[in-house]
Amino acid sequence: MSVAVVTDSTAYLPDTGGLTVVPLHVVVGDRELPEVPGLSSAELSRMLRDRRVPVTTSRPAPERFAEAYRRLLDGGATGVVSVHLSARLSGTVEAAQLAAAPFGDAVRVIDSRSAGMATGFAALAAAACADLDEAVKAAQTTVERTTSLFYVDTLDFLRRGGRIGAASALVGTALSVKPILRIADGAIVVRDKVRTAGRALARLADLTVEAAGDGDADLALHHLAAPERAAELLTRVAERVGTRLRARHCTEIGAVVGAHLGPGAICAVIHRR
Repeated sequence: MSVAVVTDSTAYLPDTGGLTVVPLHVVVGDRELPEVPGLSSAELSRMLRDRRVPVTTSRPAPERFAEAYRRLLDGGATGVVSVHLSARLSGTVEAAQLAAAPFGDAVRVIDSRSAGMATGFAALAAAACADLDEAVKAAQTTVERTTSLFYVDTLDFLRRGGRIGAASALVGTALSVKPILRIADGAIVVRDKVRTAGRALARLADLTVEAAGDGDADLALHHLAAPERAAELLTRVAERVGTRLRARHCTEIGAVVGAHLGPGAICAVIHRR
């Protein structure tokens, strides 16, 4: 082993493939659980719809990252690349940076400026490299070449979790519009507005195809309690991108991101190769 890669549970990798995953936590009432294994998506959806029990999230303690870094370096890694969800959405990057400081240049922390497989694609790019500087550059390049778009049935969960950012202007009109959001420079902003969920899915497909560009691309879809929407979106995008669509993944959102998006959410992450 030369370069080791650490990421967090919000990358929602379909297969960790030897990467080290440090879990964030979901807080349900007075219980704090690691996201992996933690709550199932079905349990999370039920609790979010019930609303009687508060559901929040928390970052990993720096000690968890420090333990992972030390174990990997003691195990023979010449360096560690640690790739995590946006610092503007979570304190996870800060926790990783605090843990990395005593290790000097042996541990490099990368802010994916996004979440889900936008983090995952960057982590996988780093894992394909044998040299530490090369791995850092590969992760950073992947971050720049990745677009994250998503639709939510309601902005209420984002508002309650304090993650709504520039989209907050839509709260008062949430009943009359269905927003399509994107993550821009690590923050959630409005990309488009439509009137119905059906039109939102069609528009999300258009924007995903647009984000793929004219070359080869990888696609990851995430959803919470909306497998039919995810399957339909995958079909629409695959038909239009054709053979240029290389890797494709479809997974259910975990509890940490799901707690902020709510049931019915669907996310599209495009990485341009």
